[in-house]
Amino acid sequence: MSDARVAEEKILRDDAVETPSEAEPSRIDWKIIWMPMLLVVGAFLVCFYLPMDSKRFTGAVIESLALVRWYAREHVLLCLVPAFFIAGAISCFVSQAAVMRYLGPAANKALAYGVSSVSGSILAVCSCTVLPIFAGIWKRGAGLGPAIAFLYSGPAINILAIVLTARILGLQLGIARAVGAVSFSIVIGLMMHLVFMKEEQRKMQAAVHLPQVEVDRPLWRNIVYFATMVGILISATWGRPADPEGFWNAVFQIKWWLTGAFAAALGIELILWFRVKAAKVAVAGVVLGALAYAFPHEPLIAFGAGIVALTILITTTRGDAEEWFLSTWGFTKQITPLLLGGVLAAGLFLGQPHTEGVIPSQWIKQMVGGNSFGANLFSAVVGAFMYFATLTEIPILQGLIGSGMGNGPALALLLAGPALSLPNMLVIRSVMGTKKTIVYVSLVIVMSTACGMVFGYYFPG
Repeated sequence: MSDARVAEEKILRDDAVETPSEAEPSRIDWKIIWMPMLLVVGAFLVCFYLPMDSKRFTGAVIESLALVRWYAREHVLLCLVPAFFIAGAISCFVSQAAVMRYLGPAANKALAYGVSSVSGSILAVCSCTVLPIFAGIWKRGAGLGPAIAFLYSGPAINILAIVLTARILGLQLGIARAVGAVSFSIVIGLMMHLVFMKEEQRKMQAAVHLPQVEVDRPLWRNIVYFATMVGILISATWGRPADPEGFWNAVFQIKWWLTGAFAAALGIELILWFRVKAAKVAVAGVVLGALAYAFPHEPLIAFGAGIVALTILITTTRGDAEEWFLSTWGFTKQITPLLLGGVLAAGLFLGQPHTEGVIPSQWIKQMVGGNSFGANLFSAVVGAFMYFATLTEIPILQGLIGSGMGNGPALALLLAGPALSLPNMLVIRSVMGTKKTIVYVSLVIVMSTACGMVFGYYFPG
C-alpha cells in the first residue's frame, strides 16, 4: 500500500473518532467553584448588611484598628522583628542534627522537655512573639512534645508576670499560676506527643537515616551569637514594674543602655563572623548613636533605625549573612499577615483592655462569676481567643475580680490567656496544620478549666 493511501486512511480514522467534547458534555468540578463562590457571596452579604448605624459596631471597628495600631507600635518593632531574626538564625545556623539530638522525638525526654520549658521561660515573650522561634525549631526537626512545651512556656512562664500576679492578685493565685504554668508546659507537650505518636515514630525513623552534618561554626560561637540577640529582645521589651523601687525597676531604668550594649556586641560579631565590612558597621553605629542622643525620649526611633541598618548590612554581604536575611524574610512573610489579621479580629469582637468590642464586656463579667463549670470554661475560652500583651492580663483580671469574678475562672484565664490568642492560633495552624492546632488549643482550654475548678473549690476567695 502506498504512503499516500496510508495517510488518507489515517485521516479518515481521525475524523471518525469523536472528540471528548462531542462524546459527552464536559463535567465541572463544583468543589473548586462552590467554595470561592460562597466566599464571594458571603463577603458581599457582610458588606451589604454592615450595621453602620450601630454605635457599638462602629466603636468596635475603631477599637480593632486602635488595637492593631498599638500592637504595631509596641510589639512589632520591639518583639516580633527581633524574634524573626532569631528564628531565621535558628533555621540557618542550628543544624538539624543538633535539634534532633536535644529536642527530637528520640531525644532524652527529661532533657528535651527541660530544655524547652526553661528556654521558653527565659524569653518571657507574649503569645505572638514566641511564634517565629517556635516555627524555627519545629522546621528544624524538633519533636512535637518539646516544641509544644516551648510554645506554651514562652508566654505562660513569665517570671515577672508571676511575681506581679502574687503581689497584685494575691499570693495564692500567684503560686497557682506558677505551678500550673510549669506543669502545663510539660503535660500538654507529653499529651500532644502521645496523641500523635505514630507521626512522631515516623519522624524518629527518618532521623536515624539523617547524614552526619559537618558543622562549620563552633558551638560556643552560636551560643554567644544567640545570647546576644536574645539579650536585645529581652532588654528592649523589659516592662515597667509596678514597684518603683527594687531590682526590676533598676533594670528598667537602664534597659536601653543594655539594648545598646547588646547591639554593639552584635555589630562586632557581624564583623568577625559574618564578614561584614567594619566601615559599614562603624557608620551604622555612629548614626544610631546620634539618633539615640538626639531623641532620648523616643527610643523607638533609634531601635527602628537599628533594624533598618542590620537589614542593609546583612543583605549587602554575601554568604551566611545573606542566607540569614532570606530565612528571616521567609518567616516574616508567613507569620505577619496572619498575626495582624488576628489582632484586628480580636479587637473587633472583644475590644482593647477597658474598652468595648462587638461582644459587651458586661456579658463577660456576668458569665465568670462564681466557680461553676460554665464560668471556668467560659473564662478559659475567652482567655484563649483574646490577645493579651505581656503583663496586661493582670490589670484586666484585677478589674474583673473587682466586678465579681471568681478565683477559679481567674486562674483559668491566667493559664489560657497569655499562652493563646486568635492571632496565635492562626499562625500555629499555618505551621503545623489544623488537626494539631485544634488538639493543642483544646488541651489548653480543658486543662485550664479543670485547674480553675479545683482551685476555686479550695480557694473560693
